[in-house]
Amino acid sequence: MALLRIELFSKALMRTVPVTAVVPVDNVRYDGDPVRPADKPYKTLYLLNGIYGNNMDWICASGVMMWAQERSLAVIMPAGENHFYVDCAATGEGYGRFVGEELVEQTRRLFHLSREREDTYIAGLSMGGYGAIRNGLKYSETFGYAAGLSSGLIQDRMMAADDSSSDYTQRRSYYQAIFGDLDRLAGSDKDCEALYLRARQAGVVPRLYLACGTEDFLIEPNRRYRDFLQAQGADLTYEEGPGIHDFNFWSEYLQHVLNWLPLEEKAAGISSGNVRREK
Repeated sequence: MALLRIELFSKALMRTVPVTAVVPVDNVRYDGDPVRPADKPYKTLYLLNGIYGNNMDWICASGVMMWAQERSLAVIMPAGENHFYVDCAATGEGYGRFVGEELVEQTRRLFHLSREREDTYIAGLSMGGYGAIRNGLKYSETFGYAAGLSSGLIQDRMMAADDSSSDYTQRRSYYQAIFGDLDRLAGSDKDCEALYLRARQAGVVPRLYLACGTEDFLIEPNRRYRDFLQAQGADLTYEEGPGIHDFNFWSEYLQHVLNWLPLEEKAAGISSGNVRREK
């Protein structure tokens, strides 16, 4: 499994952006194991970090490299930088455009990635879970599958926020800087309910996956969004399980996401974690 640290210049953000990628180009298998055709493009997961994190979070806190190798999956991880992966009118920074358009196109040119919608996926945790659902729906012509773990579907919390918190990411002024006028949030392209309805009207809706820990402080907004999607007849897989808002839950349920996606069957390549003794 090749692990790469990349610096890409983004026109949507007007600066260089760090990206981490894992690409199974060096996957060597034992004799007798299934061999993947060398000219076959890789299915790709764009995997988003949560608030306070960066593009190395998933590498450091989960087994995503091993799991990607087993499933011949390329995984692309940009840095979210506390911006919820949306376009920010106040600064002109297009985090949504970067993830939903620019990053996909640049990495497809850089690596041997499939250009097919059914091979292109987006997922994330917390802030990144919101970003995955939001951008999966907004750019539904690109992403065939979108998954959110403990998704930050916090529209009600933003509306009720003031500026008294010592944590700036909990203040109303912060939310307004990122999302714009909060009184106009409902029905906008930052409202995941409105985005689902628009994608359905356009006739291109990704398959959706949501999961949240039963002790997570975001369980209720995730259940409300589940109820909305189910009422709309969405192609939704929803799971709950014991857990709080941490990587113990997210690491476990990322494996559920990989099992949900239409990936190749598991076949571990030769590595320090897969040393087979000769018979």
